[in-house]
Amino acid sequence: MNSESIKQLIRSVPDFPKPGIVFKDITPLLAHPSARNYIVDSIVEYYTTQAIDALVAIEARGFIFGALIASAMKIPFIPIRKEGKLPYKTIQQRYELEYGQSCLEVHEDALKAGSRVLIHDDLLATGGTALAAAQLIEKLGGHVFDFSFIVNLSFLPGEKLIWERFSKAPHYVINY
Repeated sequence: MNSESIKQLIRSVPDFPKPGIVFKDITPLLAHPSARNYIVDSIVEYYTTQAIDALVAIEARGFIFGALIASAMKIPFIPIRKEGKLPYKTIQQRYELEYGQSCLEVHEDALKAGSRVLIHDDLLATGGTALAAAQLIEKLGGHVFDFSFIVNLSFLPGEKLIWERFSKAPHYVINY
């Protein structure tokens, strides 16, 4: 298994969720244990020597691999969810998507101040969701250590925005 074979498993869905958007669907990867393992192993290996206190993953597809990565790294997993989905007291961050607006939430007691956090999601596009997650971590007193993604859409500004804001390029497995 390699990045090119993983790329072949990612389905492009035109005009979803609205006309003009080509959605990169990672769900076919879930049917392939070797592909899942390759992705998890690639990300874990990249961070193996880093002192990371927790992994934050963004709803919904970020949860799938985020939980696997956190488990392999033996660190806490913290979910960031869409507005109204968490049962306890939360903090919010509103942000712009390439096709609308949204709001993310995290429990107000999700991590300890000063924690070094890896933010994971399945795909980096415009960077709005990733930066909103970073703002939530910072509101909690955490330190955004890095970002990891399965897919980077390099023709969109997400990677550049992360670089401008955090002076580092995010880690990803597949680049389009």
